[in-house]
Amino acid sequence: MFAAAPVFLGALALVLGRQVLLWQLAGGVFIFLAAFILYFFRDPSRVIPSDPAAIVSPADGRVLVVTDESVDGRAGRRISIFLAIWNVHVNRSPFAGRISRIDYRPGRFHMAMKSEASVENEQNVIYLQTGRGEIVFKQIAGMIARRVVLWKKSGEEVARGERIGIVRFGSRMDIWLPRDVQIIVKPGDSVAGGSSVLARWP
Repeated sequence: MFAAAPVFLGALALVLGRQVLLWQLAGGVFIFLAAFILYFFRDPSRVIPSDPAAIVSPADGRVLVVTDESVDGRAGRRISIFLAIWNVHVNRSPFAGRISRIDYRPGRFHMAMKSEASVENEQNVIYLQTGRGEIVFKQIAGMIARRVVLWKKSGEEVARGERIGIVRFGSRMDIWLPRDVQIIVKPGDSVAGGSSVLARWP
């Protein structure tokens, strides 16, 4: 009976060692996930441009598209910004004004880089009345980001660069500007929410 003790103890040590390694692995995974979540939900301060005509980016990311587009029969242009999973996902108001209307539109979850995401994906459409004209911008969910969160309500006043909401885990933001606005970004440009200037009022 005792002759088998070394084998038994060796087997027990292997089992315990395996469990310790598994616990360490699981702990490492949990630590990684916690660090990633903290990184994803970071919210750095931004320096808001002092130029009174500046329209700032509502999000961090890369400019995908600058294109002609009409809203409610008014000619203008749309800038689409893709937020990769490593970008800051807190969204900001592009200009000072009053939120006159918010439309929540349920929809699909295309990859945020695809053009149809602007129309078909779940989104919050925010209409901002400013002293110079109306701006319309959208929080758009992506294939992974299936939750758009807006912290503001219709009728609220917002400052340029003020935090207004968040879209989680990779997404898209569109901003529509009137035709007479001077757009100064182009596809491929990297922008930072609240600090990068997208366009200027005439």
